[in-house]
Amino acid sequence: MSAARTTARAEAMLFALGGVWSVVHRSSFEAVTGRKVDYWLVRTVGLLLAAIGATLWRAADADRLTPEVRALGASTAAALLAVDVAYVARRRIPPIYLVDALAEACLVAGWARASA
Repeated sequence: MSAARTTARAEAMLFALGGVWSVVHRSSFEAVTGRKVDYWLVRTVGLLLAAIGATLWRAADADRLTPEVRALGASTAAALLAVDVAYVARRRIPPIYLVDALAEACLVAGWARASA
């Protein structure tokens, strides 16, 4: 399996699981990530991540990881990494988000490797 397919599937699983979890089980999600004031925003982001994950999975299955799909995967992971690090540093979100930042960094590295 190519590095791009492996990375796309890893990102798809991470996004689908995390996105759906945040929507379907608020109490456990907040137990790990901290209490949220605007839960509509959590649901919005969760569903968007699940949609991106589903798209990445389908593209990997169809062997259609075009430059645009690869850019979507890499840029989404990079954006989440930047937000996690910046807002943990500002103490706006709990340090548990650095675990997500590490996962996102691995995805960014995977996409970089796939492009080399």
